[in-house]
This record gives sequence, structure tokens and C-alpha cells, in this order.
Amino acid sequence: MENLLDGWGITLATFSPLVGAAIMMLIPREREDQHKLIALVTSLWVAFVGLLLLIQFDLDHTDRLQFGVDKVWIDVISSRFSVGIDGMSLPLILLTMLIVPLCIIYSWNHFPDPVNPKAFLILILILETGMIGTFVAQDLVLFFVFFEVVLLPMFFMIAVWGGEDRRYASLKFFLYTLFGSALMLVSFLALFFLTGAETFSIAGLSDAVAAGGVSRSAQLWIFGGMFLGFGIKVPMFPFHTWLPDAHTQAPTVGSVILAAVLLKLGTYGFIRIAIPILPDAAVTWAPWIGLLAVVGIIYGALGCLAQTDVKRLIAFSSVAHMGFVMLGIATLTDFGINAAIMGMVAHGLITGMLFFLAGSMKERYHTLEISRLGGLLVQAPRMGWIFGFCVMASLGLPGLAGFWGEFPAILSAYNPANGVPIETFRTYMVVAALGTVLAAGYLLWLLQRTAFGNPPEEFADDPAITDTTKHEWISWAPILALIVAIGIYPNLIFRVSDGAVDASLSECLTVDAHQLTDEEIEALGCSDVYLLGHDDDGHDDHGDGHGDDHGDDHDEDADEHAAAGN
Repeated sequence: MENLLDGWGITLATFSPLVGAAIMMLIPREREDQHKLIALVTSLWVAFVGLLLLIQFDLDHTDRLQFGVDKVWIDVISSRFSVGIDGMSLPLILLTMLIVPLCIIYSWNHFPDPVNPKAFLILILILETGMIGTFVAQDLVLFFVFFEVVLLPMFFMIAVWGGEDRRYASLKFFLYTLFGSALMLVSFLALFFLTGAETFSIAGLSDAVAAGGVSRSAQLWIFGGMFLGFGIKVPMFPFHTWLPDAHTQAPTVGSVILAAVLLKLGTYGFIRIAIPILPDAAVTWAPWIGLLAVVGIIYGALGCLAQTDVKRLIAFSSVAHMGFVMLGIATLTDFGINAAIMGMVAHGLITGMLFFLAGSMKERYHTLEISRLGGLLVQAPRMGWIFGFCVMASLGLPGLAGFWGEFPAILSAYNPANGVPIETFRTYMVVAALGTVLAAGYLLWLLQRTAFGNPPEEFADDPAITDTTKHEWISWAPILALIVAIGIYPNLIFRVSDGAVDASLSECLTVDAHQLTDEEIEALGCSDVYLLGHDDDGHDDHGDGHGDDHGDDHDEDADEHAAAGN
């Protein structure tokens, strides 16, 4: 079995959804039950393959690419079918494999108008191939192809099955994402040509840049292109404006997939491609990434307080929560990026669950206007308690996954990587901490207005407002269980991601200058951007998160700081 997984495991997991979609295309639209069954069996088969990969995955060597395949693909452009799984990609792959079958189960009796299970489920399966493929790709062209595969299915899902303003929302989503992808592709091509590399391999390009194949100014421009491409997908402020419209107009399952997985493609691009390949440029860009992250945290929270629609409020909360993920990434430390991966998984589970709940509320009340809602705990007590549980998880209550998605990201800003300005990031830390207070405010206010009190008169005796159904329980229970499990035992994620994050970061970012002599520092060949030089007294000249912060402290202060860093 292990040999079979090494050769075919990732390929089966990635392309099985396309096989299921192709079979569904041969079956007439009228056979709805067959389409549902094929889509569900296909997604469960993918989840089964994912479970086998997890069982065989070597948790003692999460820094290594496992189950790798590296074959000739498009020889004329030097692109290869190169895929693999390590500790950074595994949690996100498993998240995708969990969310898709749960979305299909939820849709069983919840298909939006116009009701067309065949087309709707085919789009979900194509999305699954694109999402898994993005997380396993180790070649930039292959990454770009999978990154773009998700664009059209989500566009059609919003444009056909969305709300009243679906055309505007779908076109805005398409144009924003396509613009970012174009800049990302230009950056990939620039890397390939400037390094003179023979393939688009991520590892090969990283080595070529480290060998001095690209000038510093070129690295800054290339990183800027990636920053825009990935930042729009996250989305970061001020590129976020497509997200509230897309979430508000998308069908329930579309919103769940968008929140749970699609937004993670952007953050994953930062930690898999941009930072490992261009660490020097990342140091220069880091303060700006951190700034936009904390602005997004505060802006998203304030935006939530102004919303009158449940889905739109949850959408703005995504802007704030993804700001915490980007703050962790901007520190360029192993602690920060581990926190970011945890934040991606926690956000995917919690916000995906909130969109499930919003969809079920919309189906019962036929509105998501907060002013018209109320008394959910009276009319549908189980759903009301689940909603309250998810609100608590989203605001970061200790013991639930959301806490580990926010607190470590804030804490990581206290000690950013070498070359990253300490005072700036400690300011960001304070601002981000204030964002958690605002999050508690808007989420508890939402819960109070929708779940507490008596039902409004127009819905008081409505027989359509029922409690949680069987299909809802089946699709929600695994998510709720994971929110608790990760909250109690966060090492479920941290143990998997830690080794891979360490391996992905340049030693220049993480080395403690106080443990090395000037000769050893020089031997590392690090750029001046990391500020690793010592002065005559053996102090760190600039402060890098491991040395003194002010330049006039005594030797013992520097030693204490170095010891604290260890």
C-alpha cells in the first residue's frame, strides 16, 4: 500500500473528482439521485485516499516532501508534473477533503434555485481538484494552473445560483482574481528567466535565487507581483472589496468553500512560494504586509459593526481573521507562520460553519436581515446553541480552535525575524490585540440580535422554522468536533506544520546572531538586509528580535535577550 501511495496517492486524490465529474456528464440531468450519489461517493473516495496518506505520512519528518511524483509534463516550457506533501500542505489538504463531502451532504435537500444538482455538483468536484492540486504542486506552472482551475467554477456558482446581485458579484470576483493571477504569472516568469533555471521547480528556483541569480531590485519587484497576486486572493485590505459581495450573493455551499478553502490559496502562496524563494525581498516587504494586515483586522471589525445582513457580517469578519493570519506570516518566523497555518485551519472550520448556519437560517426565515431576526434559541434551540458555540469559537474563546488561530499570531509579532523592525511589529501586536476586543463586540452583538429574545411577530408561528435536520447534523458534526479537538489539543496542527515551516525559512531569517562569531555570520553569506553584523562591543547593531532593541544596553541585557530568544 505504501508503494502504491508513493506512486499514485497524490494523483488519485487530485484527479478523482474530475473522473467523477466526467461520469456525471454522461448521465442525464433528470437522474438527480444518481448525480448526488456519484458526487458523494467520489468525494468520500478522495477523503479515504487522504486518510491513507495521513496514516502513511511520516510525522517525524514533516519537513520532507512525501509521496512525491516528478514527471515530465510540458517539456517545451520546462514545466514538470511535480507534486508532494509536507507538513505545511497536509493540514490544508485534509481540510479540503473534509469540507467538500460535507458540502455535498448539506446540499442533498438544499439545492438553490435554479435547481440543477448535476451542474452544481460537477462544479464542486472541479473545485476540489483545483484546491487539492494547488496545495500539492511543487512546480510554479502547475501551481498556477491549479490556482486558476478554481476560478471558473466559483464564478459560475455565484453567477448562476447566487442572489439578486449575483452578476455584479461574480464579475467582480472574476476580474479581481484574474488581475492578481496575471501579476503572479509575470512574477513566476521573471523568476524563471532571471535565474536561468532549467525548470519551474520551487526548490530549484529557491536555490537559484540564493546563489545570487537575481538582483535585489528585481527580487523586490517580483515579490511585489506575488504580493498582489496572493494578497487579492486572501484577500488583504485594500484588495478585499470583492469578498463581501461574493459571500453575500453566493449560495450557501459556495460561501462555505470560499471561506473554508479558497481564501487559503493566497496565504498558502506566501508561505510556500514567496517567502521561501525570495526571503531578502520578504524582509523589506514585511512591515508593509504587517501594516495592511492590522489595518484589515481593524477595518474588518469596524465593517462588521456596520452590517445589517448576517452573511455580509460574517464576510467582513473573514477580512479581520485573515488579517491575523497575514500578521503571523509577516513576522517571517517559524512561530508566526505556524500560527498562520493554525489560523487558516481554524478560520476554515469556524467561518465555514457560520456560513452553513447562515444558509440554514436563510432557508427558514427567507431573510438574513439582522433587524428582522431574533428568538432562534426559542424556535430552533439546537441551531441556536450551535450558532452560539461557533460565535464563541470565532471570537477566540480559549479551549476552541479560534483561540489558537489568533493568540499565537499576535504573540509572534513581539519577536519578528532578523531584519524586520521590532518596534513596528510590537505596535502591530497592540493594534491586533485591540482587534480581538472589537471581534467580541460585533460577534456577541450578532448573537444577541439573532438568537436571544422572543421571535419577531412575522415569524412567531411560522411552521417552516424547524430545528436542525438530519442532513445538517451529519454535515456539521465533524466540523464542530474538530473545533473542540484542535482547541483542546492544538498540537494536532502544530506538530504537523512545525518541521516543514522550519525547513522552508532561510537561516538568515532565523539565526541568533549572538550565538555566532563575526566569521560565522560572514560564512552564512546573508544580505545586509538581515542586520546581522556586530559592533565592536559584540552587540547587535540594529536589533533583530534576538539582540538589544536600542543599541545602548549593556552586554548582560543582550545576553538575557538572547537567552529569552532561545
